[in-house]
Amino acid sequence: MSLIPVILCGGSGTRLWPLSRKSFPKQFVPLVGDKSLLQLTLERVALLGPQVMAVAAEDHRFLVADSFRQANARGTTILEPVARNTAAAIALATLQADPDDALLFCPADHYIPDAAAFARTVKEGLSAADSGAIVTFGVVPTFPSTAYGYIRQGALRPDGALQVSKFIEKPDAATAQQLLLAGDTLWNAGIFLTRARFMLEALEEHAPDILAACRAALAAARREEPGSAAPGVAFVRPDAAAFAACRSQSIDYAVMEPHKQVAVLPFRGQWSDVGSWNAVADLAPADAQDNRVLGQGRVHGARNTFIHAPHRPVVALGTTDLLIIDTPDAVLVADRSCAEQVKDVVANLEKSNASQAAFHRKVVRPWGWYDSVDAGERFQVKRIGVKPGASLSLQKHHHRAEHWIVVRGTAEVTRGAETFLLSENQSTYIPIGEVHRLHNPGKMELEMIEVQSGGYLGEDDIVRLEDTYGRA
Repeated sequence: MSLIPVILCGGSGTRLWPLSRKSFPKQFVPLVGDKSLLQLTLERVALLGPQVMAVAAEDHRFLVADSFRQANARGTTILEPVARNTAAAIALATLQADPDDALLFCPADHYIPDAAAFARTVKEGLSAADSGAIVTFGVVPTFPSTAYGYIRQGALRPDGALQVSKFIEKPDAATAQQLLLAGDTLWNAGIFLTRARFMLEALEEHAPDILAACRAALAAARREEPGSAAPGVAFVRPDAAAFAACRSQSIDYAVMEPHKQVAVLPFRGQWSDVGSWNAVADLAPADAQDNRVLGQGRVHGARNTFIHAPHRPVVALGTTDLLIIDTPDAVLVADRSCAEQVKDVVANLEKSNASQAAFHRKVVRPWGWYDSVDAGERFQVKRIGVKPGASLSLQKHHHRAEHWIVVRGTAEVTRGAETFLLSENQSTYIPIGEVHRLHNPGKMELEMIEVQSGGYLGEDDIVRLEDTYGRA
């Protein structure tokens, strides 16, 4: 019997576009200093136990593995083949645990700087969890937010927690003001603590079809033990067909609202779900005119303006109440009152098949990354970074040739039957159809320039013959 944090990593973070995108959502983005929210969450829950469980999308497998490595964390990650919301994610994790384990379910994208206070509050909830309750943690509100749901506190329980009187949906501004003045409500943080057996009983009572589908998916799951590509993480892959048949519903609607045994404990520390650009702005220091700037932003005669500009100078002149978010391939300029509507912009971009809705120009791969810096008819130029010791797949292309130039580090190149080394300022040529592989044998990152030329340059023109990461 142990306390196991379960980190829910499935959010898409569309309200933080263009920094957060489907292929690289906000929980993986370095938003606080040089750390991602998932890394910070892993570091925070390390105070509660040595083993961690995560539930994430299959497509984000190596992003999760990198976060575990950066946080020096160890555990198991369940990889969802499709998204089915938090009820299914929690059901998978609960079935994976021992029935007597205490499970702390927490989102991957929250910012809670006082980790010690958070750990103390969680441990205060163990008594209620032992008595059969699902314990939720409510944040003491500091302003009348319309972006959060609320929890109305009820009577004091013998186990020291408070009974939940009512869950309240995200309110309008007037209702939010009334809830704040009432003094008996908390922000719903979406963090839950209970024994696995009690969560199973609640799912069986309120969402038996979701539990049955997840049980079937895990019965036919494949397990991958930690390896060189992900040294601290074991992966569990539920059966895709069985899991796809599962109904999609949040744990709030499926279990928390109808369940009788739900308790709440107030958390009085700083908390943010970093759910909008206004929330991100609040994490940065403000000047005398309430401007907040990250990166290379500049303000002149501006008020209440936030600039996120990590790559180049971005100047706000005489602006008021603006959000300005700059990335290499997309820029967002929005009135601060419209921050919650960014997700609607992303939906419209998806309808028009704009690649920027889902993908960054710089794409993370398990072996490193590539950045598409220029493209035209029959050519494309990429910057490529390969981690120390990492290799791309042994592959070939039917429609393109490639020129490789080493900028930094050492490259081990396999081209046909030969293997050779390239050092800085050296180059080589890969003809169309030639079998090849790139490997970094060194202890520093390998950086290269790749020039592709040919009649078709799509990423699907890759025939993988061998692959360290199971993609062949």
